[in-house]
Formats: sequence, C-alpha cells, structure tokens
Amino acid sequence: MINCKDIRTVFMGTPEFALDTFTGLVEAGLNLVGVFTQPDRPKGRGKKLAMPPVKELAQQYGLPVFQPRRLRDDEALEQLRRLQPDLIVVVAYGQILPQAVLDLPRYGCINVHASLLPRHRGAAPINQAIICGDKVTGVTTMMMDIGLDTGDMLVKKELEIRPDETAGELHDRLAPLGREAMEETLRQLCAGTLRREKQDDSLSTYAGMLKKEDGLIDWNRPAQDVHNQIRGLDPWPAAYTTLDGAVLKVFATRVADGDAKNAAGTVLSADGAGVVVACADGAVCIGQLQLPGKKRLDAAAFLRGRQLPPGTRLGV
Repeated sequence: MINCKDIRTVFMGTPEFALDTFTGLVEAGLNLVGVFTQPDRPKGRGKKLAMPPVKELAQQYGLPVFQPRRLRDDEALEQLRRLQPDLIVVVAYGQILPQAVLDLPRYGCINVHASLLPRHRGAAPINQAIICGDKVTGVTTMMMDIGLDTGDMLVKKELEIRPDETAGELHDRLAPLGREAMEETLRQLCAGTLRREKQDDSLSTYAGMLKKEDGLIDWNRPAQDVHNQIRGLDPWPAAYTTLDGAVLKVFATRVADGDAKNAAGTVLSADGAGVVVACADGAVCIGQLQLPGKKRLDAAAFLRGRQLPPGTRLGV
C-alpha cells in the first residue's frame, strides 16, 4: 500500500479540458508540489496576453506555476528536478515529454488521453472520433513513454457519442470522465493493484492537429460524412463552404432528406427551420450560419439579412 498523500506530484496541463482532473487531484489532497503549463499567449482581437486556464486555477490554489517554452531546455529540466516528483500527471499539456522527464518520477508519468486507445492517438482525438462517425469514445489513462500516445494503458472509461453531438459538447462530457479515470488510476496505484496493458499498434489510428483548411466542405460526399465533419469541427476550426465567393461557416446540422437529381451543394430549401443543402446522397439541414465579420446566427436570423433561394449553389 502507498499513501497517495505522501506522493510528491507534479501536474502538467494547459486548456480547460485539464481542469476537472486538476481539481480532482487537489480535492483528493495529493501533495502537489508544482504545476507546469504553456506560456501565456496573445488572445482575442486585442491580442492581449492571456493565462492558460490551468495557470489561473493553479494560482487560485496557491500552487507554484512553471511555464517553460521548451520542457527539454536545461532550465526547465532543472526546475522539475528540484521539485523531486514521485509522479507526474499529464492532461493536454501541449508539449512532448523528453526521456529525461519520463525517467524522473519513480511512479512514472501518467496521462489522461481523450479516446479509447489505441484508436485516435494524437492531438485531436475528440474531433476525430466524431468526424469518423464513431458511436462510442471515452478516455484512457496510460503510462507515458517516448512514443506518441503509445504507452501502456491503465484505466478506460467509455461514453456513447450522441447522433448530433458537437466536438465542443463531447469535450465537456469527457473532461469529468477524465477526472474519474485518473482518480481510479490513483486508487489502484496506491493499493498496489494497478495493471498495465500494452496497446495493439495494428489497431491504432492518428488524430493529427487540426488546421483551418480541414473545415472546407466537399458537398460531393455522403450527407452523414458532411454532418460528421461539421459537428466534429464545432466550435473550432469550424466547417465552411463559400457563398458568392465569401467564406460561409456552418454549424448545428442534422441529416435530412434530399433529391438525388440536384447537384451537390445546391440549396433545396431555406426557412426558419434551417437551410437544406444537397449532398452526394441525401442532404444536411444547417441550423446556424456565419459570414466573415458577422455573428453566428440561427437560420431564421441569417435569412432575414441574406436570402438563399432554392437553387443557390454553395461551394462554387
């Protein structure tokens, strides 16, 4: 048996997704000796420096915060060594941990990853699960190694993906599940019952970092695929098409009936219930739209300022 409250623990995380797990560690009474997070970044139209969410919370808890630009730099490594961590917990930190860090804590570096590994290794597992049309996803805690999300799996928690759920909505449901998985992992670690399971690399898929151009809609794809892309990229980077040469972002879709006689990208109908656009088979009904420099509007409000009569072609 190990007394978890005696374990000198360093937490590494940056975005909102990490907050639930971070809070769980604090409330469990772990001996948190330091928090590593990404440097402050310019944010918003004013480009003012903004603290990462994890830094804000760490300061509220009165914990020491470290923000190295590169974790592999000598100064950052020395900061970490001085903390003498027995365990490092990592949730969406945003930097690859070098071998020198992985070797430092005697209980290892344990990561919360937002997929059911080995599926969707990489930076955008939540988005990719939706884009691929997965019905089930979840979180996995794993013992980190030098590979990209290739370490031994520890605890898994599953969650069904709702048919019209967006990446933002799924993110908010997975974050507390990550906390549950880490709490269970720590209970097993302290009880001496933690078991490691190797990943089957042949089953792995890769969820690379998203780019704005990933949002371009190809209406010549099946309606379900288009719908999955749109909801998988909501809220960022957002799926888009073009309307008279201007970028038109689209959100809040559902699969609808469509006439195969119409060319893909053709507006079939447009009213307060949504804008129905033909795809390779079937159609999608768009509930929210946004033009450059404008707010994201529901279909009824958008159509009061810009008509989309049947026959209008998008993406041409």
